[in-house]
Amino acid sequence: MASESRGTVLLALFANLAVAIAKTGAGLLTLSSAMLSEAAHSWADTTNQVFLLLALKKAGRPADTTHPFGYGKERYFWSLLAAVGIFVTGALFSAYQGLESLLSGGHELSTKEFVISYVVLGVAFVLEGSSLLKALRQLHREGRGRGRGLLEQLRKSNDPTVKTVASEDSAAVVGLVLAAAGLALHQLTGSAVFDGVASVAIGVLLGWIAYALGRDTKELLIGESADPELRLDIISALAGYDGVNGLLDMLTMQLSPEHVLVAAKVDFDDELGAADVEALCNRIETDLQQQFPSVTHLYLDPTSPTRTESAVAADIGRLVDASAEDRAAAADSLDTDTWRTTSR
Repeated sequence: MASESRGTVLLALFANLAVAIAKTGAGLLTLSSAMLSEAAHSWADTTNQVFLLLALKKAGRPADTTHPFGYGKERYFWSLLAAVGIFVTGALFSAYQGLESLLSGGHELSTKEFVISYVVLGVAFVLEGSSLLKALRQLHREGRGRGRGLLEQLRKSNDPTVKTVASEDSAAVVGLVLAAAGLALHQLTGSAVFDGVASVAIGVLLGWIAYALGRDTKELLIGESADPELRLDIISALAGYDGVNGLLDMLTMQLSPEHVLVAAKVDFDDELGAADVEALCNRIETDLQQQFPSVTHLYLDPTSPTRTESAVAADIGRLVDASAEDRAAAADSLDTDTWRTTSR
């Protein structure tokens, strides 16, 4: 998945760089606030693609003594910086440019300048659209493998690189439409107000995209749990072993898009000896890592349950039984406050 994400980011980088140069030239020539805002947006996106490529490179380093779980969270850190870049370079500049245009009355454009702007926006639409389609195809393939639609996969994906590219390019395409609408209304009415309004609208759009990306990436960076459907699968698998009376607690953490840490308290049958428990733990670890390749770190803690933990184990058992009939609802319940796989 990392190699496909790298290809998606590279295409976005080249598309954004070409578009940024073209928009900057058109913006400086026409002094259109919408075009200058779009130029800032594209330069922000170009810088962000560099951040994402750096994230993919740094996250691929093997684990060592200082980072025993690897460097996968590098992808989340650099993606967070990309979100900040969208806000600072894109959203704030666009909003400032639009407000400045509204307060000053804007700049009147000649017919030639309008034509230049439309041509640049058209070329940008083709390039940005191509990059967006590649990101959406990757999301669609990943979502199809998990039984998800495109929008659901975009919302739940734990790969910040492809999510950032898809979000940026979606904002870019919408921004191009806003800029073109602002220019068209400016040309039709002779009022530069529409140019400024379009610039402010682009700033608001970028601000919302930056907030959404930053929020999701922050959760992953500070230690978000694994996908609820994966957690439900692991719970079901653990509960199915002979010799396992119940699962008392399970904690997970998304270390990277391809790596998950799982730690679980398990109530083993009291008739099993120490050697039997050890052998069963080894078998469970081997089986789960083969069944779920993303589970790269698995820790099982044989535990005699307290009364509270027995109640938790019963809740987990009911969840597993219900999952066959309503898997989506069972998975969603893992993220509610009314039920948690923890006895703390």
